[in-house]
Amino acid sequence: MANTIDELRKHLFETLEGLKDKDKPLDIERAKAVCEVAGQIIDTAKVEVAYLNVVGGQGSGFIPQGQLPGAKPLQGDSNRTNGAKRITHQ
Repeated sequence: MANTIDELRKHLFETLEGLKDKDKPLDIERAKAVCEVAGQIIDTAKVEVAYLNVVGGQGSGFIPQGQLPGAKPLQGDSNRTNGAKRITHQ
């Protein structure tokens, strides 16, 4: 499993689909546990984004580089910017 925001979304939507499955529904307690853990992961991502807004930096890779406000592009890793171009002041 890649530990990214996109992967987290995928798991959360799978959990939702499991709850809606009338033939084989997901256990409510298990769904609650998935959502609780996801909430903790999201909270840590919020702290990371806030930190990057203050000091800049590269981030952990959980949120793709091109989507992080204030993040500096990773050296030698142009794929992680999702095609975003660097903007510089002159």
